[in-house]
Amino acid sequence: MSQEITGAYTLKASPQPLKDGEGDTTLVMMTIDKQFTGGMVGTSLGHLLGARTPTGCAGYVAQERVNVTLDGRQGNFVLQHHSLMTAAGENLTITVVPNSGGGDLTGITGSMAVEIKDGNHFYRFTYSLPAS
Repeated sequence: MSQEITGAYTLKASPQPLKDGEGDTTLVMMTIDKQFTGGMVGTSLGHLLGARTPTGCAGYVAQERVNVTLDGRQGNFVLQHHSLMTAAGENLTITVVPNSGGGDLTGITGSMAVEIKDGNHFYRFTYSLPAS
C-alpha cells in the first residue's frame, strides 16, 4: 500500500569544473547536498548534469543517495531525476531506482515531486515498503 509524506529540504549545489564544448548551449555539472525535514529526516548526496540553451530551454539528469529515517525505518535508497524545461513549463520525474534500498528501506519503491516557493524547497514523496 502506498503512503505519501511531505516536508522540506535545504539544498547546497556546488558547481564542478567542466570543459564546455563548442556552441551556444551551456553545460553544467554539480554536486548536490540536501537536508530533509518533515515526513523523512536525513540527508542526501548526489551528482547533477545539465544543459541550458540560449532560448531558456534546459534539461538535467541527477542521481542522489538518500540516507533517511522514514516511517520509523532507517536506511537508504537512490533517487533518479529527469527534467526538461521549455517556455511551456517543466516536466520533472524523480523516481526511486529499483532495488536501490538498503537497511530498513530494502525493497522501497516510489516517486517524488518537488515545489519551490519563495526560494524554499518542498517535497511530496509517495512510496511503498514491504511489510516488516
